[in-house]
Amino acid sequence: MSSVVKISNKEIQNYINANLKTDLHSLLLKKSPFPEVSMQEIVQQIKGKQVAERKFPFLLKEGIIFPPQLNLEQSSSEKTALYKSELLRGSTFLDLTSGFGIDAYYLSQNFDHITLVEQNTELLKIVEHNWAVLDRKAKFINLKLEDFLDENQDYFDVIYLDPARRDEQKNKVFLLEDLSPDILEIQGKLRSASGQVVIKLSPLIDLKYLISVLPGISRIDIIALKNDVKEVVVFLSHEHTDEIICNCVNLESGEEAFAFTFGEEEKAQAEYAEPEKYIYIPNHSILKAGVFNLISQKFGVKKLHPNSHLYTSAEKNENFPGRVLEMEVVDSKKIKKKEQFNIISKNYPLKPEEIKKKYGLKDGGDGYLIFTQSKKGKIILKSV
Repeated sequence: MSSVVKISNKEIQNYINANLKTDLHSLLLKKSPFPEVSMQEIVQQIKGKQVAERKFPFLLKEGIIFPPQLNLEQSSSEKTALYKSELLRGSTFLDLTSGFGIDAYYLSQNFDHITLVEQNTELLKIVEHNWAVLDRKAKFINLKLEDFLDENQDYFDVIYLDPARRDEQKNKVFLLEDLSPDILEIQGKLRSASGQVVIKLSPLIDLKYLISVLPGISRIDIIALKNDVKEVVVFLSHEHTDEIICNCVNLESGEEAFAFTFGEEEKAQAEYAEPEKYIYIPNHSILKAGVFNLISQKFGVKKLHPNSHLYTSAEKNENFPGRVLEMEVVDSKKIKKKEQFNIISKNYPLKPEEIKKKYGLKDGGDGYLIFTQSKKGKIILKSV
């Protein structure tokens, strides 16, 4: 009997639900009340429900089975998957790296025929079981994606893949040729099987490197969730494009997405000024994109210094993609010990921890201190 069938047992599921708040360490010391499943397997399900509550609450449904912790950690969140799902539609959808199937579940919403490829047999069984519970249909294929591509004769409207970003020693890797699969090696097969290939990559990947090694990029989306960059998503197309569109998105921030082309940034020129009434801190998707001059032009704000990536204006711009703070320049001698501030250090010799120690400050509260540089030299800004 497969572990999916065993763990689906009503009695076992009731036991799992009754112990969702139980200390897991103490639970692991107990003997499983069910001979067919271990306490480790039961705890795995409890952990899965805890992760789902935070990351993909649509799976908090009777009968859903959760995979091991590593598969949960590697899965996209419901929020980023939902964002990507709104960008794609067609008849046929192929996910070559199904994993736990969160991306596949959302990205395939606007497609009629769905194919999921996953080499991990047990993981694919879990996904197949869960999709039956969720009343979603798909073709489930238990193969290595390279083998699938070698055998495949079909053409898909969209192919999606999320390559593994760890090597055999479990170290993180970032170059396309070091991923599994090697994107550069299989790109020809991907293009011959679809007019649009969508690849999810690490938030740490270098965009200039990416553009230089991967031909056919039409669009790059930098997806942040609550100002934490989660994914860089690349769209490959057969259609020739002179300019790659980049979308900077900060989900759950209330900020509008900022779209631009890299050519626009290269031509843009920032204005510079000493601090005025308002200070602007770009969100992390903007910082990741490196779009430092264009936002000065587009939003009518001036840079403090070429390397500070902080902006200023006398009048408030409500539409700026990031934080806007009303601030004033302060003398370091006027900073009192044991005062409480959120400390930001940008283009400044000391890190926040070193600043706290030097000035005897406490972290937190509503106020901000920014240690940075303008073109005239080092400055300290305090929120008003």
